[in-house]
Amino acid sequence: METLLTGLRAAAEPTRLRLLHLLAQGELTVTEITQILGQSQPRVSRHLKLMCEAGLLDRFPEGAWVFYRLAAKGRGGAVARRLLDLLPEGDQTLTLDQQRLSAIRAVRVDKAQAYFSDNASRWDEIRSLQVDEAEVEKALAAVFAGRRVHDLVDMGTGTGRVLEVLAPHVERAVGIDLSREMLSIARTNLERLCLSNCMVRQGDIAQLPLPAASADAVTIHQVLHYATDPGALVAEAARVLEPGGTLAIVDFAPHGEESLRDQHAHRRLGFEDAEVEGWLRTAGLEPAPVFRLPGKPLTVVVWTAQKPYPHITSTGATR
Repeated sequence: METLLTGLRAAAEPTRLRLLHLLAQGELTVTEITQILGQSQPRVSRHLKLMCEAGLLDRFPEGAWVFYRLAAKGRGGAVARRLLDLLPEGDQTLTLDQQRLSAIRAVRVDKAQAYFSDNASRWDEIRSLQVDEAEVEKALAAVFAGRRVHDLVDMGTGTGRVLEVLAPHVERAVGIDLSREMLSIARTNLERLCLSNCMVRQGDIAQLPLPAASADAVTIHQVLHYATDPGALVAEAARVLEPGGTLAIVDFAPHGEESLRDQHAHRRLGFEDAEVEGWLRTAGLEPAPVFRLPGKPLTVVVWTAQKPYPHITSTGATR
């Protein structure tokens, strides 16, 4: 009862209802919100603070920026979504907000496309050496087919492509990456496809900004070959996996393409199955079937593993 009343009090103001309407469609910074609402930053910040405290919104710092969006979980988020259903269709104020939001997104698209155009050649060169990416994505989706994933974490999400591919299979998904430019592209892609169940966050994948056992699926797609300590990333993935959860790693089998090291900053030229299996077992995971997708000359491998459930002894203790 108290959660409902708190949420209703926090939302019972015209500007706050406008905020719910905007932030249900994706994440925005305070600066972007002030541009849409035409209100001062202190006033907008006060509204946001109250709504976050009531659990209606989530707040995510990203360097000097802070992003806000409708709460993904909890009773506050449920209250917010119920209130959104009650907003009148065709309201003039909400329509104007929507038009301004579209303009903000158009600017994001332009910036993201400019960055991607400047760097697209390096991705195109690597793709030309391996199997068709559509085949890789099909194999990755097959890992999670047949079951509903509640919370997916994509480590080193880049442009957010893994989130796009797996969005139909998951309730919620978050992509973590350190590059603000990459996150800008990912946000643009997710918004373009209206994938409201997916979000991205800035963070170090060696120290994920997530609690232990908070996800039932983790993906590491074409990331390990950049890592100084790939085994540590596998261990971090295992930390955030809950018992019964699945890890999928996509990377290259051993190869001799030195140009990838010299021109594209690859630290490792692929991985042996035994090496990856060793990292999985050290992290407390149980290796599962491996999928190989031969290319010319790069072979893409999908390694999978599961986190076992704790063993319960006859006394009820776990070990």
